[in-house]
Order: sequence, then C-alpha cells, then structure tokens
Amino acid sequence: MAIDKVWVVAESSGGAPTSLTLELLTKARSLGSVVEAVAWGGDVASTAGELGSHGASKVYDLGDLGDALPGSRVAAAIAAQIQAGNGPDLILIGTSYDGRDVAGRLSARIDRPVLTNLVDLTVEDGVPVAHHAIFGGTQTARSRFTAEGPGIFVVRAKSFAAEPAGGPAAEVAPVEVPEAGATDTARVRERHVEERTGPQLDEADVVVSGGRGLGQAEKYEMIEELAKLLKAAPGASRAIVDAGWVPYAYQVGQTGKTVKPTVYLACGISGATQHMVGMKGAKNIIAINKDQEAPILSIADLGIVGDVHKVVPKLIDALKARA
Repeated sequence: MAIDKVWVVAESSGGAPTSLTLELLTKARSLGSVVEAVAWGGDVASTAGELGSHGASKVYDLGDLGDALPGSRVAAAIAAQIQAGNGPDLILIGTSYDGRDVAGRLSARIDRPVLTNLVDLTVEDGVPVAHHAIFGGTQTARSRFTAEGPGIFVVRAKSFAAEPAGGPAAEVAPVEVPEAGATDTARVRERHVEERTGPQLDEADVVVSGGRGLGQAEKYEMIEELAKLLKAAPGASRAIVDAGWVPYAYQVGQTGKTVKPTVYLACGISGATQHMVGMKGAKNIIAINKDQEAPILSIADLGIVGDVHKVVPKLIDALKARA
C-alpha cells in the first residue's frame, strides 16, 4: 500500500498551531506526497501560513466549535470526509487531551483501530510501521495495520523536530461539521488558565527540575528561583507531583511532559525509569544528587555528587553575582 495523502489533526493554542502540530506536519512530509491538515477555531485562516510553511498544502477548516468539546465534532467531520471518499491513507494525531479524544471517537466512527504512544513512524514496502516505547522506554515495539486504511496513529510530543519547509500558506477549505448526535452533549462551562511566567515546560531551551531529594515542598522555591535566573522552565518528578508539592503541569516523565531542551538540570531526582523517559532526549543533562549510585547519574553528561541544599544555593548565588 503506497502512501499518497497524510492528514494531520492540527491543534492550536493562543491563535497559533501547537508545537506538537508542527512536529507532526514535519514528519508527515516524509511519509506521503500530499500533506493536509484538519483544524478548528475562530480564525483558522490566520494559521494557514505556518501550517503551509511546515508542509500542509490544504487545511480543512471546521470553524468555531464554540463551547463544545472538540473530540466529537472533529471526529464526525473527519469520518464524513472519509465516508465521502475524500479521506487520507494515514492520519496523524498528537498525544494531547483533545487529540486522544478525537482518535478514540474517530476509531469508533470508521471502525478502524488506533496505534498509540508512537515515538517514530517509518514506511517499509509502502506500509507505515509504528514504533512504540515500552517497558519504561527501555525497549521499542514495532506494529502495523494489516487491514486497509486509513490508519490512525497517535504520536507522543517531541518524537520529531519541527522544521519549516518554506512552503506557501495552505489553502483553506471550509468543511461543514455534521450533527454528532448524543456524543455532542458535553459543554465547556468554565476555563481556567494557569498563571505562569517564563517559557513553557515542553518548549523551553533549559529546564530545571526538582525531585523528592528536596526534602519538603517549601524547598521547591529554590528550583523556581534557579529556573528564573537561567530563563528556564521549572519541572518536577512524579514523586513530588503525587505528593502535592507542585501542580501536575510541572511533571516530566512518561505520565507527564516529554521535554528535549538543550540543558536539563535535575536536582534531587534519583532517576526512576518513568522520569528518564520524559527527559533523556535532552542534549545536555546535568544531575545533582548526593547518592553516587542514583540512576540519573548514569545518563548525565555532568554529574555532581553532593547535597542539593548546598549546591543549588551556591549556583543561585553565583548567577546573581554574575548578573
């Protein structure tokens, strides 16, 4: 089965395509000869330039979905296009809340299975082969569909680098969203935007994370102070998120955010497998831990065996002196 057309479910945030969307478009260019996007929102046309720059020749505009949850309507619209004979050979969807919702609902509508948790996607003999991280990221499993397409693939963030191809703005094609019936009854009544300063965790060039080695919740303040001085994003291990020290949005790992910064600084993090899955792709890893046998030190480019309560304050003082 040769792959001709690839669709990317394109999510936006703050009026711009998400970094995950751009990563998927970049990968899509290497998979099929035609790359198109499916998007929704109040002004999809404003994203056509960036979507086109990353490879999309056309973007199907589902319009403003209002206070409806996107999953049901987006899945219904894509299914209608497929059933009308206008579908792709392959659909790429990001591992986000809305993305997973779309994938599940679309799977049910077109009676096709879904392959999830992808970290890579290759084409062998004209057939897409999914690569999945298993056993905490220590092994990779390969799988593929044996039935006819379209194949639905759900990809983890930071699996690919987002690289513009310099193409023109994508053609915007309005698409009518069909009635989704009883699956479209849920409504968003209130939105809460978490207050934050500095770069987003999954897009930051430098990440400073703290773990249980900090000892108590109040000590996380020095992680935030160090991150601010480095113009970095603060992160955390699952242990201190589960303990309630910091919000889930800070969590790095298999069940949190996947990050690939230029520098990842781990402070008081032992290096559980599920945490290292989310950060081992960093270009430079610096670890501070008093236990010289800590697993995090085995993957660190620079390891500091010492008390995080002594080392981090000295780093902060040194950075303040330089400023």
